[in-house]
Amino acid sequence: MRLTALLLLGAAANATPVMAQQAPAPAADDQGDTHAQTPKQIVVTAAFNRERADIISGVSVLQGQELAQAIRPTIGETLDRTPGVSATSFGPNASRPVLRGLQGERVRILTDGIGAFDVSNTSADHAVVIDPLLAERIEVLRGPATLLFGSAAIGGVVNVIDKRIPRVVPDEIAHVDAMATYGSAADERSIGAAVDVPVGKQFVVHADGSYLKTGNLRVGDYVLAPSARAVALANAGTETDDQLDEGLDFAGNAALRGRLPNSAAETWTAGVGAALITDTGNLGISYSHYDSLYGIPTRYAIRPGEEQESPRLDVAQDRVDLRAEAETGGGFLKSIKARAGFASYRHFELEPDGAIGTAFYNKGLEGRVELVQADRGAWKGASGVQYFARDFDVIGDEAFLPKNSTQQLGVFTLQQLDLGALKLEGGARYEHTVLEAKPLPDQPQFFNGKRTFDTFSGSAGASLGFADGWRFGVNLSRTVRAPSAEELFANGPHAGTQAFEVGSPDFRTERAWGLEGVLRGSGPGYTLEASVYHNWFDNFIYESLTGAVEDGLPVFQFTQGRARYYGFELQGTVTLARLGGFDVVADGVADYVHAQIEGVGPAPRIPPLRLLGGLGLKGEKVDLRGEVEWSDSQPRLANFETPTASFTLVNAEVNFRPWGNARPLSFALSANNIFDVDARRHASFLKDFAPLAGRDIRISARVSF
Repeated sequence: MRLTALLLLGAAANATPVMAQQAPAPAADDQGDTHAQTPKQIVVTAAFNRERADIISGVSVLQGQELAQAIRPTIGETLDRTPGVSATSFGPNASRPVLRGLQGERVRILTDGIGAFDVSNTSADHAVVIDPLLAERIEVLRGPATLLFGSAAIGGVVNVIDKRIPRVVPDEIAHVDAMATYGSAADERSIGAAVDVPVGKQFVVHADGSYLKTGNLRVGDYVLAPSARAVALANAGTETDDQLDEGLDFAGNAALRGRLPNSAAETWTAGVGAALITDTGNLGISYSHYDSLYGIPTRYAIRPGEEQESPRLDVAQDRVDLRAEAETGGGFLKSIKARAGFASYRHFELEPDGAIGTAFYNKGLEGRVELVQADRGAWKGASGVQYFARDFDVIGDEAFLPKNSTQQLGVFTLQQLDLGALKLEGGARYEHTVLEAKPLPDQPQFFNGKRTFDTFSGSAGASLGFADGWRFGVNLSRTVRAPSAEELFANGPHAGTQAFEVGSPDFRTERAWGLEGVLRGSGPGYTLEASVYHNWFDNFIYESLTGAVEDGLPVFQFTQGRARYYGFELQGTVTLARLGGFDVVADGVADYVHAQIEGVGPAPRIPPLRLLGGLGLKGEKVDLRGEVEWSDSQPRLANFETPTASFTLVNAEVNFRPWGNARPLSFALSANNIFDVDARRHASFLKDFAPLAGRDIRISARVSF
C-alpha cells in the first residue's frame, strides 16, 4: 500500500496528472519475461484493456515482425498499408497518417497515450516527432476517439507505444532490443537500439537511441506529374526577369527525373528512463531528445511569376514523460492510472544559405488520470480527467499565425455491460477549451483576443456474438470539436502549402453524427473484418480557394459548411493449403472513402479506392510473400486540385528466423515497387512535385536478447 500512497500523492501534486492507456502491469510470475508482447487481440489504447473483437470501430495493431517489415522513416509511411489509412506524403521526411480521409487537427498522434507535442498538425511539411524505429507496438483507432483523447481525435488516433518507461523487470543482466535497416531508394541507413537493466528486483533503468541518414529519394519517373510537366513545357521561354535572375528554367524543371532533389535527411534520437515496478503498480519517468535536419522537396515553378523554394527544416525537441499505475485493491476502484508529458519543441525553416527564415516554437503539457472501476458482475468502466496546454509562436517573414495559447480540460466516462453474447457500451465527455491570440504590436493583421468553447460528446453502441468467433456491432456517436488556433487565427503566407491562409475567429464548434457497423469473425484458417461508416458534419471547417492573391500566393479562406464522409474498410486472411512445412496464406485489404461538402463539391485530398492482395508461404523459419497494391485514380476534385492517376505497386519479401519463433532474431529482404512505377498519393499537398519512392530494395535485421 505504500506504493499506492506514493502514486496517489504524485497524482495530486501534478497539476496536469492524467493517465494514458497502457498495457496492464504484468503478473508477478510474468515480470521476468521481457520477450513477451501484449497479445495482438488486446487493445491497450482504451480506458481499460479490451479485446479487439469487442471494439465497435476500425482497429489495427502492428507489432513484432509485422511492425518490423512495415517500418519506414516516418509514421505516415509506416502505416500506409493499414486499412483506412493514407498519408500526407509531403516528401519522404514529413508524412502524417490520414484516417478515413481526415487529417491534421482531426487526427491525434500519441506516444504512449500522450500527444507528440510537435507542430505536424499545423502544416503537412512539418514532421511528426516520433521515430517508428523505437516503437514496440502501434495501435490505430479509426473513427471518432473524442471521448478519451479530446476533440482533436474526431477522426481517430494513432498511438505509438514504446518502452522508454519500462513495464517489466528483465530476468537478464541486461535486455537489449535492436533493429537496423537499409533502403536503396534513398540510400537509407538506420539503426535503433534499447537496453533495460534491472537494479534489484523492482527497479529498471532504460536507455535508447536511433540514427537515420538518407540521400535524395530515387523516384520511378519524372519528378513533376504529367499535368505539371505539360504546364511547365507550355510556359517554356516565358520566364520573368526575376525568374531568370534566379536561374529558373521551366523546360529544365519539366525534364527532371530519377531523383527527388532536396529530400535528404539526417535524424537522431536519445532517451533514458527508469521505473519502479511491483506486484501492485509501477512508477516511472523518462527523458528524450529528438533532432532532425531534413529537406522539403522543391515545389518547382511552372508558370511566370511563381517562386521556387527548397527549404530545409532543423527540428529539435526535448521531452519528459511520467507514468504511474496502482492497483487499489478496493471494492469500488480497481486501479488508478496517471500519465503526463511535457515537451519543448522548435524548428527553423532554413534559407539556401543556411539563414533562419521562419522559426516555430511550441511548448506542450498534457496529463491524464483515469479511475478504473472494480468489475461488478457484467458491468465495467472507467472515468477520467484530461488536461492539455500549448504555447505556440511563429517568428519570421512568413509567420502566418500570431503567438497563441490553447488550454483544454476534459472529463469523460466510458461504461460497458458484458451480457455474454450481447455487449452494451456508452460514454460521454465534457470539454472546456480556451484559445487566445497574442499578436505583437506590429502585427495588426491578426486577431487579438480569446475564444472559449464548451463541448459535449457522447456515444452508444452494442455488439452481438451470433456464432462461434463472430461478432457484429453498431455504434452511434455525437462528437463536437472546438476549432484549432490555426483555423481561428491564421492570416498570412504559408510557404509549406504555397498558400496565403486566412482563418476566422468567429467560427463555431464543428459537430458530427457518426454511425458505424463492424463485423469481425475468425475460424480455422481464416479471419475477416469489415467496417462501414457514415459521418454527417455541421460547421465542418475546410479551406476554400477565393481567387485572390496575396504576397504572390493564392488566398485560401477557412470556411464552415455541411459535409458528409462515408466509406468502408475490408481486410481478411485465409490459409489455402499446407505444403510441406509451409502454410499457403492469402490476404487482402480494401478501403474507400467518399467525402462531399454540401453545396460546394468534393472535399479536398480524399484518397481513392484502394485494393491490396498478397499471397505467401509461412513456415517456422522462413516466410515468403508477394503483394499487389492498386490505387484508383481520383477524378473527384476540389476546385484547386489536379487529378491523380491510378497506379499499381508490386512488392515481394522474404523473412528468415534462424532459430524459428523461439528466439527473437530475424532478417528481412524486400523489393518494393519492383516495376519502378510513378506513384502519387492524392492525399498529399505535394503530389504533383513529389512522387512516392521508385524501386526500393530493403534489408533489415532485428534482434532481442
